[in-house]
Amino acid sequence: MIIARSPLRISLGGGGTDLPSYYEKFGGFLIAGAIDKYVYITLHENFTPDLLLKYSRIERVEDATKVEHPIIREAFAALEMNGRGLEVASMADIPAGTGLGSSGSFTTALLKALHAQKKDLIHPAELAEQACDIELNRLKEPIGKQDQYIAAYGGLTCFKFLPGGKVEAWPLKVSDETRDNLEDNLLLFFTGYSRSASAILKEQDVKSKSDDKSMIENLHFVKDLGLQSQAALERGDLHEFARLMDVHWQRKKQRSGGMSNPKINEWYDLALASGALGGKLIGAGGGGFLMFYAEDKAKLRHALRTAGLKEVRFRFDFEGTKLVIS
Repeated sequence: MIIARSPLRISLGGGGTDLPSYYEKFGGFLIAGAIDKYVYITLHENFTPDLLLKYSRIERVEDATKVEHPIIREAFAALEMNGRGLEVASMADIPAGTGLGSSGSFTTALLKALHAQKKDLIHPAELAEQACDIELNRLKEPIGKQDQYIAAYGGLTCFKFLPGGKVEAWPLKVSDETRDNLEDNLLLFFTGYSRSASAILKEQDVKSKSDDKSMIENLHFVKDLGLQSQAALERGDLHEFARLMDVHWQRKKQRSGGMSNPKINEWYDLALASGALGGKLIGAGGGGFLMFYAEDKAKLRHALRTAGLKEVRFRFDFEGTKLVIS
């Protein structure tokens, strides 16, 4: 049996500038953090001639070309595998559609397992790029490259997205004390809403491709916020990082009418009134998880739990996509 896992992620600054419609013209930059919530893929031989898939559905097909799940079908095609005689199953710590990059984590974990089945070694950069090729090129999803890259690399990582598709990655240079305080003081709360990232990002993608002035200026501003966030974190100024999170969220809401809703705004305001120094909605928007930075965590937890939100506690993951069993 082969078991691969990929971490989910939180965005720490610059999110949205990783879409080709923006970075191919202007270059993108963001900081992401992998967390210890995972997507798992198990793969083993089932001693029957067909391919058995278990995810939110069950598929039993003659070979991988007949698979309905688009990512699974294209992953087998990319690696030139027919899938006959295999069983593939997926599990996740957090539901899909909640803003933590589950699609990219699913794709990288699946590819890692398939490469292990072929006895291939693969570098994180190549793994991430293969996952991006499947989602962005083969499936034409209007999404960015952040999720695949942070899942493959893990850690607290800076990414620069260059015209032509090249991606540069390097660790965020923070002290142990800053990393520990960041980990301790970032809190995640589930809004109860799930949504399709593709649907939310499509509007941004279309406007960027058409050189919409307000969208391009918004993304320029957000990229600069990412660079400012990097500087604040690397000098250990977490209060400034929290302030920038709030600025980022206020600007992010301007990108699309579907980015937030009155209930999310109400919870956000409640959090700021209950000890949060800054925060934002994680991911493309429209639902998923609210993330806040707070030093008075007890007050914030009490307020948001009373309001009906569920907290998900986490630590950072520094391993990235890996084989658990092979």
